[in-house]
Amino acid sequence: MRMPPVTTGLLWALGAGFLLQYLLPEEMMRYLALWPLGEYPVGDGTFVGFLPWQILTYGFLHGGFGHLFFNAFALYMFGGSIEATWGSKRFLTYFITCVAGAGLVQLLVATTGITGQGVYPTVGASGGVYGLLLAYGMLFPNRQLMLLIPPIPMKARTFVIVFGTIELLLGVFNTSSGIAHFAHLGGMLFGWLMIRYWRGQPPFGGRRPPGPRLVR
Repeated sequence: MRMPPVTTGLLWALGAGFLLQYLLPEEMMRYLALWPLGEYPVGDGTFVGFLPWQILTYGFLHGGFGHLFFNAFALYMFGGSIEATWGSKRFLTYFITCVAGAGLVQLLVATTGITGQGVYPTVGASGGVYGLLLAYGMLFPNRQLMLLIPPIPMKARTFVIVFGTIELLLGVFNTSSGIAHFAHLGGMLFGWLMIRYWRGQPPFGGRRPPGPRLVR
């Protein structure tokens, strides 16, 4: 299947963001990564802190090539099928909502210091990717997916439940320091809310105008 346009564009955007990080590492991290609320001193006597656009821009930066590769691979694997089902406009709206929702959750967690990991910037499209994983599991619950490590086949619905549970446990017990587990969960939460909004289900009232097929 030919890769749909929005999925293709997002893959190019992730690559462009990573290239700019290589060329302008300090500027990209200072102004486009997601920082907690407030101002925090850095080594050159200046300050960094939250800026409104960081809610979206952080999703196009990554902590290394491995981080970029796995997020881009997941976008490639799941994004095309979802975009082909929903259409480009709804797919882009959904992905951006998941990225922004994950950013809001991470902003809350980082600002309040719930994880006890101190002040640090957040980068990566993982929140959007976890939202896509949720949508894929709801749209195609019985499709077979294969874990990479270990190579265990499972249905998409089971895949979503397993990964969601793992992220919740890792977040609650504050393990794997440096990974924004609550941001991953935030992406799934906002994706789930978006789907329910489109379907006119609680906590949203009224039916939405007819649109691409959604899971019933």
